[in-house]
Amino acid sequence: MLEKTVRKSTRHSSRHVLRDQLLRWMVYATVAVISLVFLWILFDLVRGGATHLSWRFLVEPPRDAGRAGGIGPILVSTLLIVLVALVSALPLGWSTAILLSEFVPVASRPGQVIRFSLQVLASIPSIVFGLFGNAFFSIYLGMGFSILSGGLTLACMLLPILVSTAEAGLRSVPEHYRLSGAALGLSRAAVLFHLLLPAAIPAWVAGLLLGIGRAAAETAALLFTSGYVDRMPESLLDSGRALALHIFDLSMNVPGGDAPAYASALVLVMLLLLINTSALLLMQRWQRKRIEST
Repeated sequence: MLEKTVRKSTRHSSRHVLRDQLLRWMVYATVAVISLVFLWILFDLVRGGATHLSWRFLVEPPRDAGRAGGIGPILVSTLLIVLVALVSALPLGWSTAILLSEFVPVASRPGQVIRFSLQVLASIPSIVFGLFGNAFFSIYLGMGFSILSGGLTLACMLLPILVSTAEAGLRSVPEHYRLSGAALGLSRAAVLFHLLLPAAIPAWVAGLLLGIGRAAAETAALLFTSGYVDRMPESLLDSGRALALHIFDLSMNVPGGDAPAYASALVLVMLLLLINTSALLLMQRWQRKRIEST
């Protein structure tokens, strides 16, 4: 009887080991496929645009509909649009996440309405956001085709991403953090700022990076809000062409614009990689210092 039990336990353990190995190799295969796809796209961009890429290309204004010159004003417009979007969306999105996570129960009616609204916002196509931004910001508020109009439109698009990732980060913090703070006599605000937010920083940074990536790569929404003008903007009320929109225009509407389009796409990918890498390194450095200080 004991022998049968041991044999049965061994078979059961072997099945668990086999299943764990299978899942591990599936994860490795998924990572390999995703990495190969990214490297293939990056190789294609480098092959098509590396010869066109130079310092002059990064600082000069475009000429001959983008076939010659560079992308200096377009880079400035893109950075300003992303900055306006983040400055507008981050305070509202993160404060909403704190409210939903810490003060609004999941089963409450207001919480259900807000979360459902965020899900609807996340599923709306970007072209619809562009039409809304054109009608509300550009026409109704009188901003016209401007960097400010495009940035505020992108802010509306970023809200679901920022709120959902920040709320998920706060809800993933173990409950004993809150109980320990209450046992020590800390206020809810002190528990939030000294215990919960530092623990949820990785999720907040991930949401921020997703927001930056979507804002920098957006095309359809900016087509109706920020405009097509490729000159250097002098204020936020000037029209400015975003880099993704410039790539679309060169590849679809400008004969002979493939080389500058590839170079512009390569710059966009490198810019996103630089932002993501810098943010992750800063987060890791901050967490390391925080651990060492404790």
